[in-house]
Amino acid sequence: MFVAAQRVRSPRPIHPRGLTLGGNVFWGHRDGTSGIHWIDDPAPGDRTEVVARFSRSLGLPDHLPDILGLALHVKTDTGHADIELASTGSGVPLRFVLIPRWRPSRGVLTTLVPYRGDNGPVLLRARPLRPSLPSGLGDIDEELRSASWQLTLSYATPGGAWHPFALLSLDSRDDAADIRFDAGRHIIPGARTYPWVRAIRQPSYDAVQRHNR
Repeated sequence: MFVAAQRVRSPRPIHPRGLTLGGNVFWGHRDGTSGIHWIDDPAPGDRTEVVARFSRSLGLPDHLPDILGLALHVKTDTGHADIELASTGSGVPLRFVLIPRWRPSRGVLTTLVPYRGDNGPVLLRARPLRPSLPSGLGDIDEELRSASWQLTLSYATPGGAWHPFALLSLDSRDDAADIRFDAGRHIIPGARTYPWVRAIRQPSYDAVQRHNR
């Protein structure tokens, strides 16, 4: 299905319209441990660079609601890791449901499927704080050239409460490269993927990557 869509919408069958962003993740104080080193190990005040892409999944016009996506390309001690978030609800069961939205500041973005940590399954969430962003990609780009988009990063078990662990700060950047994201192969340190998650997600990623060569 993804390859067929790509024939019409090359090179991106989904998330065709987006903005390149850049900034940092700043770790804060945590009230527990997630079982994933990337979340638990940094000291409060530590930071790492991130390149991001905010996009509309279906590529619908700005005046229509769409599934919003935020992909993060974060530096790690061993290279980089990718985190892919989409607009969902926050509570159960809506944290497992894709929800179309007009504006990125209205609602949250989550990983939708869990990582496998030392303590069990872990979801990630980004909750926008400020500023309140408009719906149009061009208007968002203009806004984030004068102000940083700040979001709280949190983790949770599939049915548990959210625990904040870091602040994500992003601003607009000129497109320097066509960055590709693959959260199934470039995993945050200390996390693993469940076989059922790989079975659902990875074949479509690999098919599109092969088609792009």
